[in-house]
Amino acid sequence: MRVRSMLAMLVLLVGSAALAQDDGISWDELSDGQRQVLGQLADNWDTLPADRQVRLSRGAERWAGMSAEERAQSRDRFASWRELSDERRQQIRERAQLFRDLPPDEQQRIRENYRKYRGMNRDRRQQLRDRYRRMTPEQRQRLRDRLQDRPRPRNKGK
Repeated sequence: MRVRSMLAMLVLLVGSAALAQDDGISWDELSDGQRQVLGQLADNWDTLPADRQVRLSRGAERWAGMSAEERAQSRDRFASWRELSDERRQQIRERAQLFRDLPPDEQQRIRENYRKYRGMNRDRRQQLRDRYRRMTPEQRQRLRDRLQDRPRPRNKGK
C-alpha cells in the first residue's frame, strides 16, 4: 500500500516536470507561502534548473494547502520512499513513466481496476495475489496477453 501511495505522489511530482518552463521561476515570483516552505533554498534558488524550480514551487503550493494530517501522511510517505533502495525507486519511476505514456482511456481503465481491487475484502485480495505468485512466468505472460487483447468496455456516458 505504501508503495502505491508513493507511486501516486511520484507521478504527481515527476509529471509536473513535463510542464516546466524554460526560464524557470524567480524567487520573487513565488508567493509568501511558497517562499516560507522553500526558505532553505533561497540562497541557491537561482542556480537550480528551471524544471526543478517549477516542481518545487508547485510542491510548496500543494504543501501550503494541506491540513496537518495530510502533511503528516506526506512526511510518512516520503520517509518510506527514502528507505527504498535506489534500484526500487528507479523501478517505480520507470513504471510511472510507462503509465504516463499510456493513452488517457487506458490510464482510466487501470485506475478503475485498481479501485475495484481495493474495494475487495482483504481475504479476496490475498487470494488473488497468492494465485498470481503461484503462476509460472509463461502463465503470467498469457494472462497479460489475454487482458491486453480483450475488448474494452465502452463508456456509457458518451
